[in-house]
Amino acid sequence: MSKPQNEPESTTSSETDGGLKARFLKHAVDTRPLKNPYYKRLLVGQGTAFIGSMLTQVAVPVQVYAISKSSLMVGMVGLVGLLPIVIFGLYGGAIADSMDRAKLYLWSSIGTWLVTILLLLQTLANLRSVPVILVLVAVQSGVFAIASSARGAIIPRIVEPELVPAANTLNFTVGNFGMVAGPLIAGLLVSLNHGFEYAYGIDALLFLAALYSALRLPSLPPDGQTQKAGLRSVVDGLRFIASNPVLVMSFGVDIVAMVLAMPRSLYPEVAAERFGGSVGPLYAAIAIGAVVAGLSSGWIGRVRRQGRALTFAIVAWGAAVALSGLAHQLWLVVILLALAGAADLVSAVYRQTILQTYAPDEMRGRMQGVFIAVVAGGPRLGDLRAGATASFTSATFSWVAGGLACIVVVLIAGVMVRPFWNYRTDAVGEGIDRESAVEEVVHVST
Repeated sequence: MSKPQNEPESTTSSETDGGLKARFLKHAVDTRPLKNPYYKRLLVGQGTAFIGSMLTQVAVPVQVYAISKSSLMVGMVGLVGLLPIVIFGLYGGAIADSMDRAKLYLWSSIGTWLVTILLLLQTLANLRSVPVILVLVAVQSGVFAIASSARGAIIPRIVEPELVPAANTLNFTVGNFGMVAGPLIAGLLVSLNHGFEYAYGIDALLFLAALYSALRLPSLPPDGQTQKAGLRSVVDGLRFIASNPVLVMSFGVDIVAMVLAMPRSLYPEVAAERFGGSVGPLYAAIAIGAVVAGLSSGWIGRVRRQGRALTFAIVAWGAAVALSGLAHQLWLVVILLALAGAADLVSAVYRQTILQTYAPDEMRGRMQGVFIAVVAGGPRLGDLRAGATASFTSATFSWVAGGLACIVVVLIAGVMVRPFWNYRTDAVGEGIDRESAVEEVVHVST
């Protein structure tokens, strides 16, 4: 008698296990893009190389300070890197819209790798020359910007449109993991004898994975009408953005989020005042939150109203930043910044997806070029805004007010710009509007 009574319980338990598994898979990171061999190699190569690049990003300023004993010279590292990223991000996007993107990505990646080799060689030669290092940083930043523009335009060509959000989520998750792991490894390396040589050497070795993934890409010339890369094509790309409210807002809300709410430059002061100088957890918190969000991001690709989703994600970013500025327990600040990082991961996926799917293929390189410039410049302007505000008020006011201002500005702008607020990935007629916009831009430029 007991056996028949137990059979329904076994079935129910099996169904429950199956339901839990289905629920987990529904919310876990969407890995379907990995079935595409081109994308899989690209992701693995990018992720491996990014950890190495973080080693160099830590080693360079530490080496500059070891040579010069000047924080001003360390600050120059960021400045000489920013300008080439902005300039060659824009121009590299125009190049990506005029030639085979796979070849452009390969050759610009080779350029990035060669500069890393030169950083290694100047260290082995014991040159101890800050100007040489700054020149190499500027060159590497320029070729990196070109490679990034090309790579961003490649993804929607090798991945099905419905999987672009999932592909971007994987990209950002891997990148944020590198932002956590890379500096930790670099911190150990640069403390060793010959640590700079180890950092540059490992970076050069890991970057071979990116070169291999680029070498295995198929030919990917841009679709549609192309034009010669130059100032006019860059202007045409900017004009195309200006003629599309959805694209204007996708860039605008990112600038607002970074300029108004990025608290990074306030970490040292707040850590000294509240946490006895424990600044490391603050710098790592946002990236950790983004990694965790990426691992539970299966739902992101199922959202169709991406304009509203992007708006709410940035509102969540601003709210988490504002609340973290009020907290006086280190663990609470880290948790709130991690929540901000999770919201930033979601907003980054939607921003990138809108750019890659809304713009026609012949404009994607230039869209990615502008994206690189905004991503590079926004946080640095945010550092300046936060520091300047804190110098006239206080670190707490600058931190909290920036987050609140971000919420207000993004909500007002999001609701007022109706094409962006109502934007859906499956909206009917967008292709016609985009093609008309491209034709208008080309007509005006000619």
